[in-house]
Amino acid sequence: MRRRLTALGTALAGCAVVLLAPGGTATAGAGADGARDEGGTARQGVEQEPPFRLWIPRRLSATAEGPGGRVWLDLGVRAVAGAHPVEVRSHRADWKSPLTGTWSAGPLGGTLPPGLQRDFSGLTNFLKVEYRDRRGRVVKTRRMDVCFNNGGERARPDAPATSPYPFGCPMNAFTVGSVQGIQAGWAAPLAWDFRPLRLSPGRYDVGVQVNPRWADAFGLAAEDRSLSTRLTVTQADGHTHRHGDAPRRAISPGVGKLLAGPAASAPTTESAGRADGPRPDLRSLPAFGIELNAKSTHLRFSATVWNAGDSPLVVDGFRRGRGDVMDAYQYFFDPEGEQVGHQVVGEMLFHGANHQHWHFQDFARYRLLRADGSQAATSGKVSFCLANTDAIDYTVPGADWQPEGTDLSTACGDPGSLAIREVLASGSGDTYAQFRAGQAFRIEDLPNGWYWIAVEANPSGRLVEHDTTDNVSLRRLHLGGRPGARTVKVPPVGQVREEATTP
Repeated sequence: MRRRLTALGTALAGCAVVLLAPGGTATAGAGADGARDEGGTARQGVEQEPPFRLWIPRRLSATAEGPGGRVWLDLGVRAVAGAHPVEVRSHRADWKSPLTGTWSAGPLGGTLPPGLQRDFSGLTNFLKVEYRDRRGRVVKTRRMDVCFNNGGERARPDAPATSPYPFGCPMNAFTVGSVQGIQAGWAAPLAWDFRPLRLSPGRYDVGVQVNPRWADAFGLAAEDRSLSTRLTVTQADGHTHRHGDAPRRAISPGVGKLLAGPAASAPTTESAGRADGPRPDLRSLPAFGIELNAKSTHLRFSATVWNAGDSPLVVDGFRRGRGDVMDAYQYFFDPEGEQVGHQVVGEMLFHGANHQHWHFQDFARYRLLRADGSQAATSGKVSFCLANTDAIDYTVPGADWQPEGTDLSTACGDPGSLAIREVLASGSGDTYAQFRAGQAFRIEDLPNGWYWIAVEANPSGRLVEHDTTDNVSLRRLHLGGRPGARTVKVPPVGQVREEATTP
C-alpha cells in the first residue's frame, strides 16, 4: 500500500504570519482582529491550541519484585498532537558544533534555545517525574529524555491513516541531522522507565511535569505543563505481573477538547465512505500442532488465519475515555492507498491475565465438531491481537513483502494505549500457537471417535472482505484411549504430514 497523507482540517481562522520570539518561544502574528499582546498572546480571549497536550491513565498499578522492591513501570504518558503535526528538526554544522533545532506545529513554531538538546537521541531532560507517598513526601524523582518517534498511535478516528515520521531517534555519535514528530491527531508514548524504581508496596501520587525550559520553548500554557496519576504498588507473588490500567472514566476536559479538535469531526454513524474497492480476504488454514496435555483433559492446537485479498485488513481501536474498552473500526483504502471509508466492526478489550495487550473480539472462532458436524466443544480463545507472524503467500496481488507488526509486542498496544492499530497485511497470516492461553478444547467428557477442528475467520460477519465462502477450514482427528490416557491421531492433509503428540 502506497502511503499518502490526508489533510486534517485547516489553519485556525485569523492566523497569519508566524513570528519567533527571543528565546525560542513560538508566537502568532496579528490576525484579523489585529489585537495581540507582545509575545503573541491574544488580548481578546482568542484561544490558541497548544502544539500538544499530555495524557495519562487515571490510575496505575505495578508490582515490586525481590527484596529491594524493584518496580519496572510504564507510566502511559502520551503527547497528543492537535490539528497539526508537531515536528522537531535538529542539525549541527559539523561534529564539533553544538546542536541547533527548530520546531513547528501548523501556525506555530520556534527555535530551540542553545544547549537544550544534548544529542540526537531525543529531547534531553524533557520530563520530571515525582513520586510522593501518602504523607506527601517526595520519595523518588526521575528526569527523562523522550523521543517523539517512539511508536505513535492514532488518538481519534478521523486522524490521518499513517504517520510520515521515523521510528526511534538516532543513536550514532556521527549523526548530523534528525527529524522527530507526532502526526496530527496522533499520540506519542513518552515515559517508559528502563531503570527499575525502588518503591515499597503502597499508594503513591505521581506528578509528571514538562521541563520548564522545554515548556517555554513550545509555548505551553501552565495547565498544559503537568498532570498527575495514582500508582498502587503491590508485592509480587512470583506469578503475576501487574501493569498500569485505566478504569472506566471520562477523559479529562483538556484532552477531551483536544481529541474533538477544532477542525475534527468524529464519525457519528457506524459506517461512512466507500468499501467497494480493494478489500481483504480472510482465509483459515487447517489446524496444526495438535496434541493432548499431560492429563489428557485438553486438546491443544495451533491455528492461522491469513489475508489473501488485495488490501490489508486494518482495524483501529479508539479508547472510550479512560476506560478499558476500545471501539473497533475497519478502514478501507482505494488502489492508491488513500483512506476512503470506515465501519464499526466491534470492540477491543484489554486482556491482562495472560496476554497483557489489547484483543479484537471478532476475528476468529475455534470449534471442535463431531463427525456429523454438530458442535462438541469450543475453545476458550475468543479474542485476538492481529499480527503478521507468518508469510503465507506473497504472490497474491497487493502482497506486502515488508509488513509491519510482525510480532505481538509491536502490534497489540499496552495498558496505557490511547488508541492502537492492528493490521493483517496482504499475503501474511496471524498464527496463534497451542501454548497460548485458551487455545484448547476440553475433551475429558467426550467419547472416542472422529472429530473436526474448525477454524473460522470473521465469525460474526462484521468484517468487510471480498469472499466469505473460504473462511472455514477443517482438520480431521481421532480421539482414542481411556480417561487419563487418551490418544489423538491426525491424518495428513494432502502431502502435509505431522505427528500428533500423545502424552
